[in-house]
Amino acid sequence: MTGNPRAARIHQVDDRRPGNELLGDVLAGLARTPKQLPSKYFYDARGSRLFERICEQPEYYPTRTELAIMRAHIDGIAAALGPGVRLVEYGSGCGLKTQMLLGRLEAPVAYVPVEISRSALAASVAGLERRFPAIEMLPVCADFTQPIKLPRAARAPRQTVVYFPGSTLGNFDPDDALRLLRQMRAEAGQGGGVLPGGVLIGVDLVKDTAALEAAYNDAAGVTAEFTLNLLTRVNRELGADFDLGTFRHRARWRPLAGRIETHIVSQREQIVHVAGRGFRFAAGEAMLVEYSCKYTLEGFARLAARAGFKVAGVWTDPARRFSVQWLACN
Repeated sequence: MTGNPRAARIHQVDDRRPGNELLGDVLAGLARTPKQLPSKYFYDARGSRLFERICEQPEYYPTRTELAIMRAHIDGIAAALGPGVRLVEYGSGCGLKTQMLLGRLEAPVAYVPVEISRSALAASVAGLERRFPAIEMLPVCADFTQPIKLPRAARAPRQTVVYFPGSTLGNFDPDDALRLLRQMRAEAGQGGGVLPGGVLIGVDLVKDTAALEAAYNDAAGVTAEFTLNLLTRVNRELGADFDLGTFRHRARWRPLAGRIETHIVSQREQIVHVAGRGFRFAAGEAMLVEYSCKYTLEGFARLAARAGFKVAGVWTDPARRFSVQWLACN
């Protein structure tokens, strides 16, 4: 095909109003013991800009390490996926990793980014359409953590590949990570290809405690600012009264759980109001806002097998800090 001269039509799957969903999740999370807020709400416009700054910090290794892996091994990765791929990406893939992959795949049939932010989705697809006019763009506005019926491409693909770069799977606890991998397996089977498809995924690996904790507690304080911006968002969008000066960021490695746990910690006893309801915080009370699970290669292979995959390819950096893995559907 020669490309569409008009902007790609966005397929709207999730019509829920984000404000109402945010309110429900915040009220439910503050009522829990211990308190917990979902990490997906980090990414308002300011949060997204702050995350870009996090990726530039010397302590934060995942983004640059994964990019280095892609640069070193992109030909082998593209060869493993083969020709005629319909590429489904969780998140708006306007970055270098997505561009490298689309540029090296042999005759890809379509690109299907799944993103909950309609504006971010439109911006990323507009840029990719200009760069790859021969690839059909089928953007989907939806929450990728929920099952999705994906749009079909004009040409039948050889297989569907779900692309999940970064270390985002680590933000899910083991049960939810398993559920999401099983969902990916089901969605890889929706394309009607001659092969069952699979998943290309970024997986952060276990390493020494100092390196892990430094990555989530950068000296410049950008990660702390990013974390506390969640409270700023709740104040702005829900009329809450979090006093940011009385909360601090804390990220610690939990070796038995195999993850970094990020909390927002109240510095004094206080009551915070959201939508007319008061929530009491004790001095020193920690509210969980993010998991960042890390895996061994063997441990992740076991998780993938439980989801119905076999690990068909692994690419790492020389220090084995991070991995890009090709999971083929069994």
